[in-house]
Amino acid sequence: MATATPDIQTTPQVARTKREHGEKGFMASAKLRDSLQAVLTDLIELASQGKQAHWNVVGPNFRDLHLQLDELVDAAREFSDAVAERMRALHATADGRSGVISGTSTLEQFPAGERRTTEVVDLITDRIDSTVGTLRRVHDDVDDEDPTSADLLHAIIDRLEQLSWMISAEHREPRSS
Repeated sequence: MATATPDIQTTPQVARTKREHGEKGFMASAKLRDSLQAVLTDLIELASQGKQAHWNVVGPNFRDLHLQLDELVDAAREFSDAVAERMRALHATADGRSGVISGTSTLEQFPAGERRTTEVVDLITDRIDSTVGTLRRVHDDVDDEDPTSADLLHAIIDRLEQLSWMISAEHREPRSS
């Protein structure tokens, strides 16, 4: 006796699991899936660019910035894993392939070669802020459909904004009273 093959719903970026084989529970809509994928993409790219900066930073205050970049990379990697696992919990597939990341990230490419610490502060802060921009752009739509996923986004925004502030403080001068 022949059995019908279940349909697999796909988009150019990610595919959903087969409904028949998914666990019970809430299933992400295409919009929620795409929103979380956009966040995932920028977080993976942020981690990659943070490592690029980490390997090639030179100049004054090198050690402190070098260590801060590792802290950023660790946070971005942890967050990307949490987002991807949240997607899987919602029966959506996460796509972290290099071609997808390079083709869809909103972050500008990090420049090649050695970079002075002062330049890296600006470059990395811009990339953190761009990633936060993606999180904020999708937040309300995510919250409308899945407040639990929005809670995850809140935690990521909070930590990335803190890291942006800490790294960018390298360029700040005290305000006069």
